[in-house]
Amino acid sequence: MSDWTATIDSYCERLDPSFWAEPLNAVSNAAFLLAAAWAWSVARREGRDEDWAVRALCGVLTAIGIGSFLFHTLANRWSVIADVVPIMLFILLYLYLTGVRYLRLPAWGGAAIAAAFIPVSSVLQGWLTPVVGRLNGSIGYVPTLLAMCGFALLLGLRAHPAWRGIATAAGLLVVSLTMRTLDNQTGPVCEAFPYGMHWGWHLLNGALLGVLIVTFARHGERRAPRAPS
Repeated sequence: MSDWTATIDSYCERLDPSFWAEPLNAVSNAAFLLAAAWAWSVARREGRDEDWAVRALCGVLTAIGIGSFLFHTLANRWSVIADVVPIMLFILLYLYLTGVRYLRLPAWGGAAIAAAFIPVSSVLQGWLTPVVGRLNGSIGYVPTLLAMCGFALLLGLRAHPAWRGIATAAGLLVVSLTMRTLDNQTGPVCEAFPYGMHWGWHLLNGALLGVLIVTFARHGERRAPRAPS
């Protein structure tokens, strides 16, 4: 049986199993909460705060911040679940909403995009890992980056205004993935800077997720009902 309280030591900053062994990694999770508050304030100004999708995105973003804080303080097997599950929920929800609100697909089309992401992501990781390696565990986020770039391009070709926000978020993800990859306990960055770079992953990801929600609040309107014939 797995020991759900077993300590996980994955980052430069952690030198012992104590609660505050990763102070920068822990405190930097405030970026997710601040981003959720910013996105919510924009949604209210845009009159979109009653939209269930906006509420869900802001709620999941808040959960990401809480879950990541738990992982970078408790650093055990159950807290890593609290960290990764909200992230995956956000990805799947935004993919669904991209299909339904941006691409104007029916609900089943948006659900199909979200459902296909996990197996497609697994296949892509299998193809990319022999070429680029595990990237210090960041390889799992590369399919998300590719999906964002693909949707930004598609929306840009359709002259949909949401493409700029998604492209901006993709650019931020490139930088944040680089910082996450460099936070390798056996690499030169940890030796030169013991606090590591993972805190930058949090700050930039908070910004990019906030940008995605703000983009959605401004450009992800519900489909207008058809006028009676």
